[in-house]
Amino acid sequence: MANETIPRYEFVRLEGLPALDCPCGKTRRAFADDGEKIVSMHLVEIEGDAKLHYHRRLTEVYYVLEGHGEMELDGQRHSIQPGDAVLVKPGCRHRALGELKILNVVVPAFDPADEWFD
Repeated sequence: MANETIPRYEFVRLEGLPALDCPCGKTRRAFADDGEKIVSMHLVEIEGDAKLHYHRRLTEVYYVLEGHGEMELDGQRHSIQPGDAVLVKPGCRHRALGELKILNVVVPAFDPADEWFD
């Protein structure tokens, strides 16, 4: 049996990652650079109203950690608060509104080439 040297896991402290500008505000992206592109996880601080966008391939799950606001999903607005989870499938035009801190899980891993604006 071959000795496996490549770990089958990765550990990340999201708060320790660099904050990057994104259409929603600031994001800290974990696992997006994994070669298998299985999934990525983002800690996002939404600073007001995010830009309306959609993805052709990516599915996202938004989990609200802090704040209160709204999610606009295909033109309909829904109130959100801590503890709420929102599944956003490919093609759904979406954005968050308000000041929120969310955990965003993206499947497959986030690809900036799959972020579309009307």
